[in-house]
Amino acid sequence: MKVSPIMIKNVPKEDRPRERLITLGSSHLSNQELLAILLGNGTKQESVMDLSHRVLMHFEGLKLLNDATIEELTAIKGIGPAKGVVILAAIELGRRMHQYKPDDSYIIRSPEDGADYVMEEMRNLNQEHFVVLFLNTKNQIMHRQTIFIGSLNASIVHPREIFREAVKRSAASIICAHNHPSGDPAPSQEDIHVTKRLVQAGKMMGIELLDHLIIGNNKFVSLKEKGYI
Repeated sequence: MKVSPIMIKNVPKEDRPRERLITLGSSHLSNQELLAILLGNGTKQESVMDLSHRVLMHFEGLKLLNDATIEELTAIKGIGPAKGVVILAAIELGRRMHQYKPDDSYIIRSPEDGADYVMEEMRNLNQEHFVVLFLNTKNQIMHRQTIFIGSLNASIVHPREIFREAVKRSAASIICAHNHPSGDPAPSQEDIHVTKRLVQAGKMMGIELLDHLIIGNNKFVSLKEKGYI
């Protein structure tokens, strides 16, 4: 015996995701309900709630959805290009909102401040990114720049490239940060070697390296706190 899907129109109004969001606020909705609102409707075979549940199961909840591609989404039965684009747009908008910080007022007072500034952007990257924050005399961030992408290597991370930009920006000091895609921010010998080279170059240039942060998955290591700066 074939069981017909329960369509949203047949669900009591107060239990529908959109109405619940309006009444209770978005924070009270489950991931399944929020995704159902983005999808808008289901298919002839299943309700939008069933479809959203299946999408979440496919990506192990939100764990892998953050890095989903349009090809991966549209490979799921019931998700066409239109629905896939809406999901990707919502993910990217959320990512940008988390990453947004007004550079002209963001002041670095501690390693935690520096880590917070780059954490959301860097913690989920699949490759190592080496980023430099250029600060003024008040420790305000004037500029942020990705210097290179790839495995950290002293021959690639050349002080010349970093301090040329620092001089160009009239920076008083800099903070370097790079991520470990493994999620473990424990420093390697190469991390320490690169840091020591940058410290020496900074002293010669009169531009202090305040810290070198290694970003993991929602955790970080400060090489200044470890005594390498």
